[in-house]
Amino acid sequence: MATFISVPLKKSSEVDLVKPLSKFVTSTYPPGEEQTESLRAVEELNKLRKSALGRPLDKHESSLEILLRYYDQLCAIEPKLPFTELCLTFTWKDAFDKGSLFGGSVKLGDGAFAHIKDTVLSALNREPTMDISPETVGTLSQIMLSQAQEVFVLKATADKMKDAIVAKLANQAADYYSDAFKQCQYKENLPKEVLPVLAAKHCMMQATAELHQSALAHQKKKFGEEIARLQHATELVKTATSRYDEYVNVKDLSDKISRALTAAKKDNDFIYHDRVPEVKDLEHIGKASLVKATAIQTPLSQKFTDLFEKMVPMAVQQSMSAANSRKADTVNRLIGSMREATNLCNGVLASLNLPAALEDLSGDAVPQSILEKSRAVVQQGGLQSIEQLIKDLPELLQRNREILDESLKMLDDEETTDNELRGKFNQRWNRTPSGDLYKPLRAEGNNFRNILDKAVQADQVVKERYTAHCEMIALLCKPENELSAAIPSANPTKTLQGSEVVNVLRAQLAQLDEVKREREVLEGEVKSVTFDMTAKFLTALAQDGAINEEALTTSELDTRYGSHTQRVQQNLRRQEELLSQIQVSHQEFSALKQSNSEANNREEVLKKLASAHDSYIEISCNIKEGTKFYNDLTEILLKFQNKCSDIVFARKTERDELLKYLQQSIAREPSAPSFNIPSYQSNTPAPASGGPTPGPRIKMFTQFNLKCNFVILLLSLRYYQMPMAYNPYAYAQFNMPYMPYQAQGQAGYPGAPPAQQPYPYPQQPPQQQPYYPQQ
Repeated sequence: MATFISVPLKKSSEVDLVKPLSKFVTSTYPPGEEQTESLRAVEELNKLRKSALGRPLDKHESSLEILLRYYDQLCAIEPKLPFTELCLTFTWKDAFDKGSLFGGSVKLGDGAFAHIKDTVLSALNREPTMDISPETVGTLSQIMLSQAQEVFVLKATADKMKDAIVAKLANQAADYYSDAFKQCQYKENLPKEVLPVLAAKHCMMQATAELHQSALAHQKKKFGEEIARLQHATELVKTATSRYDEYVNVKDLSDKISRALTAAKKDNDFIYHDRVPEVKDLEHIGKASLVKATAIQTPLSQKFTDLFEKMVPMAVQQSMSAANSRKADTVNRLIGSMREATNLCNGVLASLNLPAALEDLSGDAVPQSILEKSRAVVQQGGLQSIEQLIKDLPELLQRNREILDESLKMLDDEETTDNELRGKFNQRWNRTPSGDLYKPLRAEGNNFRNILDKAVQADQVVKERYTAHCEMIALLCKPENELSAAIPSANPTKTLQGSEVVNVLRAQLAQLDEVKREREVLEGEVKSVTFDMTAKFLTALAQDGAINEEALTTSELDTRYGSHTQRVQQNLRRQEELLSQIQVSHQEFSALKQSNSEANNREEVLKKLASAHDSYIEISCNIKEGTKFYNDLTEILLKFQNKCSDIVFARKTERDELLKYLQQSIAREPSAPSFNIPSYQSNTPAPASGGPTPGPRIKMFTQFNLKCNFVILLLSLRYYQMPMAYNPYAYAQFNMPYMPYQAQGQAGYPGAPPAQQPYPYPQQPPQQQPYYPQQ
């Protein structure tokens, strides 16, 4: 019976895939059918892992099918999930470590170990265990290759193929076993049974080759060569029997060779009398290899179905995130330029007291435009609404600071513990330092802190602007009679009501209003543009193996927003022309008006009221943007806090396992031998006569007690309490699309305030975006 070497299955610790994967799905995909389906797939994946690794597997094809399905699923999901960010720790034990059972595992294709060596090991971020080290998997691959060749020898023998073919197959198998034996000689981690089995197989395959080659010599009437080969085969099986009898059974092969040798000697002695040559003078047997290490092609299972079929690869997800950021920048740029133009227009008209100056030709009534502005301010809540919003900003800011501080404190506390244990155990504490692992998170946290600092500056700008205009805003909130009383009266200028200058100025203002309305329509159209780059990114990834996101996205943005960009530019040029004409007409209008102090005072107050209205609208919009910014940032910071909490929990689990291992190692270390120091070498004064002298048992007990105290000290470190996640407002329940935290992709609110911009909350790009970016 043939004896084959099998590789035991690696043992793994239980890993909960549901919690981290579900958190990723809910934070990446909005509530709906796609999210529900992905969450169901997460549950199925977890069940599949437990079936593949959580229970003993028998030597049956059904067990192999479970392993293949799990492997295929891992290959399919790997490019779709950011495993490095999910804080998942997979712990695998050495398959050849003491206590593991050698044998009984399912053997995969000959290329499995080559795949581990060439592909899997390059993805590890730490030193591999000995069983999957490059040298070990290379040796295992050679063993599997040898055994596969032996299978063909057995099949060829059973099928009674020609002796020449069987001899070449067996000779090649012997050569493979010889190479495997040489590679195993210095592999101390392999089980002790491997070397003798390989040596015995080499002898058996070589003997099989000689047996069939002897039959070929007999056919060619080379009877001396026949005997020489059979004698060599006999020596080989004797070597296998004497040295490796407990590992392999060579009785059938030995009997077959013995019978053939007896018959050949009898015929040669009585009939042929052919000279028996020396073994070294025999012609070499040829070789024929029918095996090779084949590449692993997924899926390995014919029944495989991708549980996450609708989930796109991470490369596509990252490209989608970058594309959405570029789209947001384009939208922000177009809308920002139009809003900036509107602010410029309002500022010019307010400085010219238009259109109030044309409506105020009576010199005493409140102009209709001022009354409309007053009603607009009152309808939006007046001073009270702005004051309440301003009052809420510090609380929102403080909430975000507390979440950020608590997140970074978790990292600080875990890193401190890691450094303390590293100092205690030195080189035994052989895991990645927390300080190195947390660098990306700390950089992310510093970015958030800078964002909050800039937001504080924006808050201050808004407060200062409100202080400057609050008096006139309060006047706009008063009833019409009180407002009229507060506006100075002036001499009548009714003679200007029918003049050509007034008519021209009114027509120009009407055209300017039309330009502003056109911009409002344009802004709505720009915001409503939608498109999905997923299909193009998937096609590029399939065809080229990579995604040129910038080129593909830029081309699509030019197609989608090209016409809008042209219309915006035309609109801005038209406004510039009209404002130039209005300023000329206003100069002519001012020259016709009587110049007196009462008229000037009245016009000055009307200008301030118009400016107060515009400032109120602008400040109100800014504060609402700021409030939304802080609330949105809270959700992002809570996700950041969850990332910190997850990785700290994973590090704590890893720390506990390593600490447990070190404790067990220390407990297994032998105590130092106890002996009595001769009195003539001891500086310690001898005990008084009659007093007890400490014996060896007492000294050994003292040493044992000290060691116990040290172990107890180590055990106490295991109960280090990690800070609880900060979540007082339960914002984690919101499911927001996953966006990477990048400075250029962040909302524009925390940027540096541009010069001469009406909206103080900074945007990106600073010189063009006076509003909170559109998502």
